[in-house]
Amino acid sequence: MTLNFIQADESIKREWDEFVVSSPHGTIFHTWSWLKIVEDHTRMKYLPLIAYRGADPVALYPIFIRKVAIFNTAYSPPPGAYLLYLGPVIIDYHLKKQDKKESVFKELQEEIDRYLFENLRCKYARIRLSPGLSDSRPLRWCGYTPDPLYTYRINLSSGTEAVWQQFDRKLRVGINRAIKEGITVREGSKNDLMLIEDDLLRRRKEQGIKSPDHSKYLMDLFDKYKENMIIFLAYHQEKIVGNLVALKFKDIMYLWIGTPKSSLRGIYPNDLVQWEAIQRACRDGLHWFENMDGGDNPRLTVYKSKYNPEPVIWFSAEKYSSFLYKAGVKIIRRSSSN
Repeated sequence: MTLNFIQADESIKREWDEFVVSSPHGTIFHTWSWLKIVEDHTRMKYLPLIAYRGADPVALYPIFIRKVAIFNTAYSPPPGAYLLYLGPVIIDYHLKKQDKKESVFKELQEEIDRYLFENLRCKYARIRLSPGLSDSRPLRWCGYTPDPLYTYRINLSSGTEAVWQQFDRKLRVGINRAIKEGITVREGSKNDLMLIEDDLLRRRKEQGIKSPDHSKYLMDLFDKYKENMIIFLAYHQEKIVGNLVALKFKDIMYLWIGTPKSSLRGIYPNDLVQWEAIQRACRDGLHWFENMDGGDNPRLTVYKSKYNPEPVIWFSAEKYSSFLYKAGVKIIRRSSSN
């Protein structure tokens, strides 16, 4: 029996979220409300697709469609929304035997591609699998070019002291120095999100990166996810000198956004901010702390690896409808970067 897709609506959002929570590769970014807020702020058409075999749900597949000139392009997740990965949630994937994992994922991708490239006439698709869905071959078998990327996770199961002892010695010295120099860390409020977004915009401008203002997007997310979102602020002489926004979901705390470079010399407040977030995750009984990353920037990995995390693989995969369109996209990207 072949798979069929339906576009979900509000009537089944509860079941949608139950599937996300029950899956090891379901993340907070897959939840119904998060994706609807993304839709409101990206100007892209959101398709909350559910694959069924008969009456049985097989997978959730959130897709965002962007119109470029006369063509459609598909993304999961969409660019410009502070989302690193998304992709499908395959129901009970972790409970299936290997042959079933491969056949279900391959069939799912074949059918979603038929829907995107034939029904919607997309010319390009980019799928970024969440950690835990670590077999990229079904994407390759369907004509995608998957690239392996790596996020960082710290195992918290042995407690804060064990985590501390595993840090690089210079990192521990730097954290202690920040404390000695009077850096303190406090939890922030909704209004502090605007300060963090201003810092991020400033940092991207310094790097020559064009970026929209995400302030309203962040405010809407906070209103819906205030129980999951924790804002950490570092202060020096009552001035904010460091920050991060963390998300708690299931057994993971995610370092989501923040940690712009500080102007203080010889003091690194964000080292202390991250350590405070890790301690909070331990106190809350979480099993992992994820410093979300793609692992493709060596400069950042040198810093992040000082926390002695485990690299966890995830995949970003692209597919074009034709070689001609692929060449056209490359020309557009090259001209826009000049």
